[in-house]
Amino acid sequence: MRLILLGPPGAGKGTQAQRLVHKHGIVQLSTGEMLRAAVAAGTPIGLKAKDIMASGALVPDEVVVGIIADRIEEADAKKGFILDGFPRTVPQAAALDELLKKRHLKLDAVVELRVNESALLERVETRVAQMRERGEEVRIDDTPEVLSKRLASYRAQTEPLVHYYSEKRKLITVDGMMTIEQVTAKINQVLAALGGAESAKPKAAAKKAKSAGKATGKAAKSSKKAPAKAAKSAKKAPAKAAKAGSGKTKKAAKAAPKGSKGTKKASSKAKSRAVTSKARKAGKAAKKTVKQAAKKRAKAVKRLTKRR
Repeated sequence: MRLILLGPPGAGKGTQAQRLVHKHGIVQLSTGEMLRAAVAAGTPIGLKAKDIMASGALVPDEVVVGIIADRIEEADAKKGFILDGFPRTVPQAAALDELLKKRHLKLDAVVELRVNESALLERVETRVAQMRERGEEVRIDDTPEVLSKRLASYRAQTEPLVHYYSEKRKLITVDGMMTIEQVTAKINQVLAALGGAESAKPKAAAKKAKSAGKATGKAAKSSKKAPAKAAKSAKKAPAKAAKAGSGKTKKAAKAAPKGSKGTKKASSKAKSRAVTSKARKAGKAAKKTVKQAAKKRAKAVKRLTKRR
């Protein structure tokens, strides 16, 4: 399973990511951690990122995508992963799509934790006030002022991803204002439904193919038998016509007056010609039947091939 979690700071992405990791046996990929690991390992892409980071500049998208490309090839990511902190922008999302396409992988879903920003700020203010009352130190990045800036940055850069993945029919939106347990249950529910729908697709396709195969087999069998039946009928037709003609000739001979040999001979020749003519007609009709059966067979096979 390959997932992306979207949501503003404080939406609970980290908590839900860890729960998904334990449930599905996949890994959580943080761009920050991957950058540090690549630098520490001294990989070519890591060394490139090190020089950029040392200069104080932002690591460009192609470097981050390169690090992700290396990371998803590792054994623990084969079963799946959750991307944390990437993509942050639409161009990064497009680059990720291209990477997955080249690796013949697909993104299963993008889970958006939608929250009320005003409620988030109130939570932070309450937490900070409680920490100060207890005499605890408040971190600089854990204040309402910092959170407001991070929320504004999220709306400007990352929120367009909601529309991007919605158009691709990958987005699943969950109410992040519910309790942690409720959010977890909802995510599991929608992912289970998604998995069921995906597994049903190949089954339906296999059933359809099997049905089409049976129809093709029946049509082919029927079309094979048709020429044989027609040929058999064609062989019998001259014999039947000859037999019928012979019977009529005999009857005519019996009906003719005795002693009129010339009449009998003329009648016999006329009947013989009639029999021969009928036999020829029957033979032509049989050939025509064979040709028609062959044409029907070809059309049936062509129709079924198109359906497949």
